[in-house]
Amino acid sequence: MHRGLQSGLSRRAGYRKAAGVTLVATLGLGAVAACSSSSSTSGSSNSTSNQHVTVSVACAPASSDPVQYKEWNEDVATFEKANPNITIDSIYATSCIVPAQQTAQFAAGTEPDVYGVYFGSLDTALDAGQAANITSYIKAGDVPAWNSIVPSAKAAVTAGTTIYGIPYFNYTQGLVYNRQLFQQAGLNPNDPPTTWAQVEADATAITKLGHGIWGYGDYSADNNGGWHFSSEIDANGGSITNAAGTAASFDDTAGEQVLEALHTLRFVDKAMSPTQGLGWGTLQKQFAAGKLGMYIAAPDDIYGVIVPQDGGNIGDIGMGPLPSESGTPAGTLSGGNFYSFNPKDTPAQIEAGLKWINFEDLTLGQGQFNFARNKADGEPVGFDEPQLFQGSMQTQYQALLGKYTTIDESYYSTFVNTPETPDGQPVDDQALYKEMDPMMLAVLTDPSVNIPQLMQTTANNVNTVLNDANGG
Repeated sequence: MHRGLQSGLSRRAGYRKAAGVTLVATLGLGAVAACSSSSSTSGSSNSTSNQHVTVSVACAPASSDPVQYKEWNEDVATFEKANPNITIDSIYATSCIVPAQQTAQFAAGTEPDVYGVYFGSLDTALDAGQAANITSYIKAGDVPAWNSIVPSAKAAVTAGTTIYGIPYFNYTQGLVYNRQLFQQAGLNPNDPPTTWAQVEADATAITKLGHGIWGYGDYSADNNGGWHFSSEIDANGGSITNAAGTAASFDDTAGEQVLEALHTLRFVDKAMSPTQGLGWGTLQKQFAAGKLGMYIAAPDDIYGVIVPQDGGNIGDIGMGPLPSESGTPAGTLSGGNFYSFNPKDTPAQIEAGLKWINFEDLTLGQGQFNFARNKADGEPVGFDEPQLFQGSMQTQYQALLGKYTTIDESYYSTFVNTPETPDGQPVDDQALYKEMDPMMLAVLTDPSVNIPQLMQTTANNVNTVLNDANGG
């Protein structure tokens, strides 16, 4: 869905991103948890009785996304019928998580009873004292699927030994490309580019088609430029921060190569649009309209946005690995989403919220995993994500997905078959992405930009954020 990232996605479409995650996002959270006791709400799973309880739940898809809106409301009706003492107060929005809006809610303590959080943003919720401690509920067995969730996703919701949320989605990224435009440009749609040099050659050929078609696109606004740069440098063997999450590390050869490739695409190859400063949602619309050849994204952009929301043709879309200098991506940004709970929630509200999450997000065959309904409603089915589970539950998930698959899986085989090590989200990810947006914008708008100098300035700004985040 996601996203991140990703600040324009609906809950059912955009924050469902791909494949198993190995996180660095929780680095430093033990210290945060130690100073955030005010955010902890402990409770007993035996506290719920038959009294009526209302729970406000964020990330309900808006009516502008009619299929997902319908499916969500069907699920609420089914859940409330089975649980007549619980009312789900759906918070409908076109965007599941908007960082600036969420920061304001944290400051005022006005977030919903159950709200979405990015994997890399737990520390933000803890700093604000706005994440309830749900450890006792997990230990009491209130989340039956907990032991089947991959450890890396559980790590994203844990600070020290304290659990603050329930993961419901994880993702990695690759190169989404338009197979139809590849064919029109004389390129092999079964052989997507893997190096930046190949991306430039293919993007140039696609741009020559004219009619407002551009070969490549990227973001540089609303935290999304920094988010994409993070994935691009991961693939190129670099990293946004050092392993401890205490200092910027992208101002090196790996980072410079990525920025030089983007600058070349824009000003030498002239294979990117002169209209820049783009935020989330713009590239998907361009792609669906047949006006964009390639951009990086997670698979959910295809099945959750480009096809159902923007009217793209599923038969025109393929996906390959992230581009890199070598052609073999060293890694990829990975992340996901989890639900957290307002510390003002009563134990009954937390238990009711957990029941809803179990129903909607963690039970195969229903909610987000109701693939039979997805297929009947005309949604693409078969993308191998999220990779949220392990063991027998993952085996059952794969079997269910295979039963209802509607896509031509060969169009995505190069992405699936190319190993990309998930690198997680950097600590305080949204704040870092915000600092890197201007760097991406300058690279895509200034033909004479001094990239080494720009990287150093940005690294200094990122270091200031990291110093603050680490208590400096």
